[in-house]
Amino acid sequence: MSFWTNLNTLDFKLSRTRANGLQTRFFEAGKGENTVLFLHGLNGHLDVFARNFAAHAAHYHVLAMDMIGHGYSDKPDHDYEIKHYIDHVLGFLDVMGVKKASLVGTSLGGWVSARMGARHPDRVSSISLVSSGGLTAYPHVMNQLSALGSKATTGLEGLRARLEFVVKDKDSISEDLLDSRWNIYQQPDYQKMLPHILCLQNMEIRMRNLLTVEELGMVKAPALVLWTKDDPTASIEDGQKYADALPNSEFVVFDKSGHMPQYEEAERFNRVHLEFLKKAGL
Repeated sequence: MSFWTNLNTLDFKLSRTRANGLQTRFFEAGKGENTVLFLHGLNGHLDVFARNFAAHAAHYHVLAMDMIGHGYSDKPDHDYEIKHYIDHVLGFLDVMGVKKASLVGTSLGGWVSARMGARHPDRVSSISLVSSGGLTAYPHVMNQLSALGSKATTGLEGLRARLEFVVKDKDSISEDLLDSRWNIYQQPDYQKMLPHILCLQNMEIRMRNLLTVEELGMVKAPALVLWTKDDPTASIEDGQKYADALPNSEFVVFDKSGHMPQYEEAERFNRVHLEFLKKAGL
Protein backbone atom coordinates (compact mmCIF):
# COMPACT_ATOMS: atom_id res chain seq x y z
CA MET A 1 0.00 0.00 0.00
CA SER A 2 1.36 3.39 -1.00
CA PHE A 3 1.99 6.04 1.66
CA TRP A 4 -0.35 8.28 -0.33
CA THR A 5 -3.17 5.74 -0.14
CA ASN A 6 -3.00 6.10 3.64
CA LEU A 7 -3.05 9.89 3.42
CA ASN A 8 -5.29 10.62 0.44
CA THR A 9 -8.24 11.82 2.55
CA LEU A 10 -6.14 13.67 5.12
CA ASP A 11 -5.26 17.36 5.20
CA PHE A 12 -1.64 17.44 6.34
CA LYS A 13 1.56 19.44 6.27
CA LEU A 14 5.01 18.07 5.45
CA SER A 15 7.58 20.77 6.00
CA ARG A 16 10.77 21.86 7.76
CA THR A 17 11.49 24.08 10.70
CA ARG A 18 14.47 24.85 12.90
CA ALA A 19 14.39 23.08 16.26
CA ASN A 20 17.20 23.37 18.79
CA GLY A 21 19.24 24.94 15.98
CA LEU A 22 18.67 21.99 13.61
CA GLN A 23 16.74 21.99 10.37
CA THR A 24 14.02 19.46 11.11
CA ARG A 25 11.61 17.73 8.76
CA PHE A 26 8.18 17.18 10.28
CA PHE A 27 4.65 16.02 9.57
CA GLU A 28 1.54 17.70 11.00
CA ALA A 29 -2.18 16.93 10.77
CA GLY A 30 -5.33 17.15 12.85
CA LYS A 31 -6.63 19.89 15.09
CA GLY A 32 -7.32 18.11 18.36
CA GLU A 33 -6.75 19.73 21.74
CA ASN A 34 -4.12 17.12 22.67
CA THR A 35 -0.94 16.45 20.70
CA VAL A 36 0.43 13.03 19.75
CA LEU A 37 4.08 13.00 18.66
CA PHE A 38 5.44 9.96 16.79
CA LEU A 39 9.18 9.19 17.13
CA HIS A 40 10.86 6.68 14.80
CA GLY A 41 13.57 4.11 15.48
CA LEU A 42 17.23 3.71 14.57
CA ASN A 43 17.98 4.44 10.89
CA GLY A 44 14.30 5.37 10.58
CA HIS A 45 12.27 8.39 9.54
CA LEU A 46 8.79 9.78 10.08
CA ASP A 47 7.29 8.00 7.04
CA VAL A 48 7.12 4.69 8.96
CA PHE A 49 4.00 6.07 10.69
CA ALA A 50 2.11 6.83 7.45
CA ARG A 51 -0.40 4.09 8.27
CA ASN A 52 -1.15 5.66 11.66
CA PHE A 53 -1.51 9.36 10.93
CA ALA A 54 -5.06 9.52 9.58
CA ALA A 55 -6.62 7.41 12.35
CA HIS A 56 -5.02 9.58 15.01
CA ALA A 57 -5.57 12.91 13.26
CA ALA A 58 -9.31 12.30 13.42
CA HIS A 59 -9.05 12.88 17.18
CA TYR A 60 -5.72 14.58 17.93
CA HIS A 61 -3.19 17.10 16.77
CA VAL A 62 -0.62 14.78 15.20
CA LEU A 63 3.08 15.46 14.79
CA ALA A 64 6.01 13.35 13.64
CA MET A 65 9.62 14.33 13.09
CA ASP A 66 12.90 13.11 11.70
CA MET A 67 15.09 13.11 14.80
CA ILE A 68 18.65 14.44 14.80
CA GLY A 69 20.86 12.64 12.29
CA HIS A 70 17.92 10.85 10.68
CA GLY A 71 15.71 11.29 7.64
CA TYR A 72 16.02 14.75 6.14
CA SER A 73 16.86 16.55 9.38
CA ASP A 74 20.30 18.00 10.07
CA LYS A 75 23.18 15.66 10.84
CA PRO A 76 25.78 17.46 12.97
CA ASP A 77 29.24 15.97 13.34
CA HIS A 78 29.06 14.27 16.74
CA ASP A 79 27.70 11.06 18.25
CA TYR A 80 23.95 11.04 18.80
CA GLU A 81 23.29 9.89 22.34
CA ILE A 82 19.90 9.90 24.05
CA LYS A 83 20.39 13.37 25.51
CA HIS A 84 20.85 14.77 22.00
CA TYR A 85 17.61 13.20 20.78
CA ILE A 86 15.76 14.56 23.81
CA ASP A 87 17.15 18.07 23.31
CA HIS A 88 16.00 17.91 19.69
CA VAL A 89 12.51 16.70 20.59
CA LEU A 90 12.09 19.36 23.27
CA GLY A 91 13.26 22.03 20.86
CA PHE A 92 10.79 20.80 18.27
CA LEU A 93 7.90 20.87 20.75
CA ASP A 94 8.89 24.41 21.70
CA VAL A 95 8.99 25.71 18.13
CA MET A 96 5.64 24.05 17.41
CA GLY A 97 4.13 25.71 20.48
CA VAL A 98 3.33 22.40 22.18
CA LYS A 99 3.67 22.41 25.96
CA LYS A 100 2.81 18.75 26.49
CA ALA A 101 2.49 15.73 24.18
CA SER A 102 1.65 12.05 24.16
CA LEU A 103 4.82 10.38 22.90
CA VAL A 104 4.67 7.31 20.65
CA GLY A 105 8.14 5.88 20.14
CA THR A 106 9.29 2.82 18.25
CA SER A 107 12.61 1.21 19.22
CA LEU A 108 15.01 4.15 19.64
CA GLY A 109 12.01 6.48 19.76
CA GLY A 110 10.64 4.49 22.70
CA TRP A 111 13.97 4.82 24.50
CA VAL A 112 13.79 8.59 24.03
CA SER A 113 10.13 8.68 25.10
CA ALA A 114 10.74 6.69 28.29
CA ARG A 115 13.59 8.93 29.41
CA MET A 116 11.55 12.03 28.64
CA GLY A 117 8.74 10.61 30.74
CA ALA A 118 11.13 10.18 33.66
CA ARG A 119 13.10 13.42 33.37
CA HIS A 120 10.66 15.85 31.73
CA PRO A 121 7.27 14.87 33.17
CA ASP A 122 5.91 18.37 32.61
CA ARG A 123 6.20 17.86 28.82
CA VAL A 124 4.70 14.37 28.63
CA SER A 125 0.99 13.45 28.73
CA SER A 126 1.54 9.74 28.12
CA ILE A 127 4.14 7.41 26.65
CA SER A 128 3.61 4.53 24.24
CA LEU A 129 6.65 2.31 23.86
CA VAL A 130 6.60 0.20 20.70
CA SER A 131 9.25 -2.55 20.63
CA SER A 132 11.27 -0.10 22.64
CA GLY A 133 15.01 -0.07 23.14
CA GLY A 134 16.83 1.21 26.18
CA LEU A 135 16.75 -1.63 28.69
CA THR A 136 18.89 -4.25 26.95
CA ALA A 137 22.42 -4.53 25.55
CA TYR A 138 22.66 -7.75 23.59
CA PRO A 139 25.99 -7.84 21.67
CA HIS A 140 24.61 -10.06 18.87
CA VAL A 141 21.72 -7.65 18.25
CA MET A 142 23.94 -4.57 18.44
CA ASN A 143 26.45 -6.08 16.01
CA GLN A 144 23.70 -7.06 13.61
CA LEU A 145 22.13 -3.59 13.69
CA SER A 146 25.50 -1.98 13.01
CA ALA A 147 26.30 -4.34 10.14
CA LEU A 148 22.86 -4.06 8.55
CA GLY A 149 22.76 -0.29 9.02
CA SER A 150 26.05 0.08 7.19
CA LYS A 151 25.18 -2.40 4.44
CA ALA A 152 21.86 -0.67 3.77
CA THR A 153 23.60 2.36 2.26
CA THR A 154 25.58 0.32 -0.28
CA GLY A 155 22.82 -1.15 -2.44
CA LEU A 156 19.19 -2.18 -2.67
CA GLU A 157 20.01 -5.71 -1.53
CA GLY A 158 21.48 -4.33 1.69
CA LEU A 159 18.56 -1.98 2.15
CA ARG A 160 16.06 -4.79 1.79
CA ALA A 161 18.04 -6.91 4.28
CA ARG A 162 17.86 -4.05 6.82
CA LEU A 163 14.10 -3.78 6.41
CA GLU A 164 13.54 -7.55 6.42
CA PHE A 165 15.26 -7.67 9.80
CA VAL A 166 12.47 -5.60 11.39
CA VAL A 167 9.37 -7.11 9.72
CA LYS A 168 7.79 -10.52 10.05
CA ASP A 169 6.21 -10.63 6.60
CA LYS A 170 8.76 -9.71 3.93
CA ASP A 171 5.94 -9.02 1.49
CA SER A 172 4.80 -6.15 3.72
CA ILE A 173 7.77 -4.04 2.59
CA SER A 174 6.20 -1.59 0.16
CA GLU A 175 7.95 0.06 -2.77
CA ASP A 176 7.24 3.40 -1.11
CA LEU A 177 9.14 2.37 2.00
CA LEU A 178 12.06 1.07 -0.06
CA ASP A 179 12.20 4.18 -2.23
CA SER A 180 11.89 6.68 0.61
CA ARG A 181 14.53 4.96 2.70
CA TRP A 182 16.90 4.51 -0.24
CA ASN A 183 16.76 8.25 -1.00
CA ILE A 184 17.48 9.06 2.64
CA TYR A 185 20.37 6.61 2.86
CA GLN A 186 21.95 7.98 -0.32
CA GLN A 187 22.39 11.46 1.13
CA PRO A 188 26.14 12.16 1.40
CA ASP A 189 25.76 13.61 4.90
CA TYR A 190 23.79 10.53 6.03
CA GLN A 191 26.54 8.20 4.90
CA LYS A 192 29.23 10.42 6.41
CA MET A 193 27.47 10.58 9.78
CA LEU A 194 26.37 6.95 9.90
CA PRO A 195 28.93 6.06 12.62
CA HIS A 196 27.35 8.79 14.78
CA ILE A 197 23.86 7.35 14.11
CA LEU A 198 25.04 3.86 15.07
CA CYS A 199 26.99 4.95 18.17
CA LEU A 200 24.46 3.42 20.59
CA GLN A 201 25.48 0.01 19.25
CA ASN A 202 28.90 0.58 20.83
CA MET A 203 28.79 -1.15 24.20
CA GLU A 204 30.54 1.59 26.18
CA ILE A 205 28.29 4.32 24.78
CA ARG A 206 25.17 2.20 25.11
CA MET A 207 25.80 1.35 28.75
CA ARG A 208 25.99 4.98 29.82
CA ASN A 209 22.69 5.68 28.02
CA LEU A 210 20.66 2.67 29.21
CA LEU A 211 17.47 3.12 31.17
CA THR A 212 17.17 1.57 34.60
CA VAL A 213 14.22 0.03 36.37
CA GLU A 214 14.52 2.80 38.96
CA GLU A 215 14.36 5.46 36.26
CA LEU A 216 11.27 3.92 34.71
CA GLY A 217 9.71 3.94 38.16
CA MET A 218 9.88 7.75 38.01
CA VAL A 219 7.47 7.88 35.05
CA LYS A 220 4.10 9.02 36.35
CA ALA A 221 2.33 9.44 33.00
CA PRO A 222 0.09 6.63 31.70
CA ALA A 223 2.19 4.17 29.70
CA LEU A 224 1.39 1.62 27.00
CA VAL A 225 4.03 -1.00 26.21
CA LEU A 226 3.45 -2.65 22.83
CA TRP A 227 5.57 -5.71 22.06
CA THR A 228 5.58 -8.56 19.55
CA LYS A 229 6.16 -12.30 19.72
CA ASP A 230 8.69 -12.10 16.91
CA ASP A 231 10.76 -9.03 17.77
CA PRO A 232 14.32 -9.75 16.56
CA THR A 233 15.85 -7.37 19.09
CA ALA A 234 14.28 -8.45 22.39
CA SER A 235 12.04 -11.07 23.98
CA ILE A 236 8.52 -10.81 25.36
CA GLU A 237 10.14 -11.10 28.80
CA ASP A 238 12.10 -7.93 28.04
CA GLY A 239 8.88 -6.16 27.14
CA GLN A 240 7.22 -7.39 30.33
CA LYS A 241 10.17 -6.05 32.31
CA TYR A 242 9.56 -2.64 30.75
CA ALA A 243 5.87 -2.75 31.63
CA ASP A 244 6.47 -4.00 35.18
CA ALA A 245 8.88 -1.14 35.88
CA LEU A 246 6.41 1.55 34.82
CA PRO A 247 4.01 2.48 37.66
CA ASN A 248 0.96 3.09 35.47
CA SER A 249 1.29 0.78 32.48
CA GLU A 250 -0.57 -1.57 30.17
CA PHE A 251 1.16 -4.38 28.24
CA VAL A 252 -0.09 -5.58 24.85
CA VAL A 253 1.52 -8.22 22.62
CA PHE A 254 1.11 -8.38 18.84
CA ASP A 255 1.63 -11.69 17.01
CA LYS A 256 1.63 -10.80 13.31
CA SER A 257 4.57 -8.41 13.15
CA GLY A 258 8.28 -8.19 13.84
CA HIS A 259 9.74 -4.97 15.22
CA MET A 260 7.20 -2.53 13.73
CA PRO A 261 3.62 -3.44 14.71
CA GLN A 262 2.49 0.10 13.89
CA TYR A 263 3.43 -0.69 10.27
CA GLU A 264 2.63 -4.40 9.87
CA GLU A 265 -0.51 -4.45 12.04
CA ALA A 266 -1.57 -0.86 11.56
CA GLU A 267 -5.31 -1.37 11.95
CA ARG A 268 -4.98 -3.16 15.29
CA PHE A 269 -2.25 -0.79 16.44
CA ASN A 270 -4.41 2.25 15.74
CA ARG A 271 -7.39 0.74 17.55
CA VAL A 272 -5.36 -0.32 20.62
CA HIS A 273 -3.49 2.95 20.85
CA LEU A 274 -6.54 5.16 20.46
CA GLU A 275 -8.32 3.14 23.16
CA PHE A 276 -5.34 3.67 25.45
CA LEU A 277 -5.34 7.42 24.88
CA LYS A 278 -9.05 7.59 25.54
CA LYS A 279 -8.72 5.62 28.80
CA ALA A 280 -5.91 7.98 29.80
CA GLY A 281 -8.35 10.87 29.48
CA LEU A 282 -6.61 12.39 26.48
